[in-house]
Amino acid sequence: MAIVAGLDSSSDSTRIVVCDAETGAVIREGYAAHPLEKGQEVDPQAWLMSLGEAAGGGLLEGVSAIGVSAQQHGLVPLDAEGALVRPALVGNDRRAQGAAADLVDALGDRGAWAQAVGSVPQAAQPVAKLRWLAREEPEHASRTVEVLQPHDWLVWQLLGRPARRTTDRGDASGTGYWSAAGDVYRPDLAELALGHQVRLPEVISPADVAGITPEGLVISAGTGETMAAAFGLGVGPGDAVVSLGASGSVFSVHHEALPDATGTIRSFADATGLHLPVVHVSNAVRVLRGTAELLGTDLEGLSELAAQSTPGSYGLVMLGYLEGERTPHLPHAAGSLHGLRRESMKPEHLARAAVEGMLCGLADALEVLRRRGVQIRRVFLLGAAAELPAVQAAAPGLFEAQVVVAEPAGYAALGAARQAAWALGTAHGRLSSSQPPVWPAPGCRVFEAGEELPVWQAVRQQYTAVRDEIHPGAFEEA
Repeated sequence: MAIVAGLDSSSDSTRIVVCDAETGAVIREGYAAHPLEKGQEVDPQAWLMSLGEAAGGGLLEGVSAIGVSAQQHGLVPLDAEGALVRPALVGNDRRAQGAAADLVDALGDRGAWAQAVGSVPQAAQPVAKLRWLAREEPEHASRTVEVLQPHDWLVWQLLGRPARRTTDRGDASGTGYWSAAGDVYRPDLAELALGHQVRLPEVISPADVAGITPEGLVISAGTGETMAAAFGLGVGPGDAVVSLGASGSVFSVHHEALPDATGTIRSFADATGLHLPVVHVSNAVRVLRGTAELLGTDLEGLSELAAQSTPGSYGLVMLGYLEGERTPHLPHAAGSLHGLRRESMKPEHLARAAVEGMLCGLADALEVLRRRGVQIRRVFLLGAAAELPAVQAAAPGLFEAQVVVAEPAGYAALGAARQAAWALGTAHGRLSSSQPPVWPAPGCRVFEAGEELPVWQAVRQQYTAVRDEIHPGAFEEA
């Protein structure tokens, strides 16, 4: 029995799962927090320290291959000797917002970027971080001759820092200088950002081997966290994933890239050779938490209150644009509550309006993908709020799709392990490079709208009517 491991280095911790390569069964797991506080600048050695702690106690004994998943959009600048020029820049670094806007102007307009790489520069992306580095730290910029992302750097470290540096389509597609549609780098865009040419890691195919350690361990291509989670869940064409954090994201597996000059869709690649268009919203669970605090309760209490109301919240409609909004593009908007009448001014109706308003905002994001031809028949709902009964009851009807709530698990680490099994099987001639190993679907609960679908369609229409009245034309431009 071959054994593989998946390593997920997120923004605050490392999780490792060790699995049977054929069945995907989890044999053992390890976890360790990163030793440094979260921030926009991180010493990558913290990732290695966390990895070492998570792998302690012989966790990797008997493992034949390792896959690596890591936080996306990090920039690790290296000098000519491969030494770190400065701490890695990670996360959505707001300092780079001006740099992102600069880059849009430098290439011409948003449409030019969408045509070039499938997305418009955002502050989080490495291309914007490179521009920020050139503007704010020119000495560091001048010493930077090579750039990696966190997963690239970790793979390189595991392999003993060889001359060859690699990445995969998924992580490369988020850089701002690699085209998912063309499967090719745009090194001129990296040069435009940094001011001089820079070495970029080789993009290898999903089933390829990045290298073999001196101990004989196969290291697979690795990928970004979003792509690894989708692979671990078993998401395929016809599926979408709605991730419920304070903000939210919607992504789906699709057969082609979806360049978008508005910047609403970010056209990424997935971990299997397909594409992963992503739409972000600024407000998700923060809408629920804010309403719960107003009502003097928590998320579970809010869900219980919402259950005491009925679909449509007695005419109450909440536009939950508490932090402005990305989809539709309303960066300076504020949240609003509409339809107040004496009979609707009750805690349970406000609670339900918050749940319905959050889900309708995410349904707007799903609609953006559907308008571009993405078929969505099943939606995986992720995040702690996915466990709320009020969310589970309303989501299928408002999304007009079957809703799946998977059991909590480290899906990014599982996706990395599945990729390791694929690379190992391909290297030994047991698997095809075009067909990943088939692992059982995760345990999950399935929710359907059923006969209540027309009721939820009416709720959705109520929401869209208010949205279009208050912000006319905003969604049409998304």
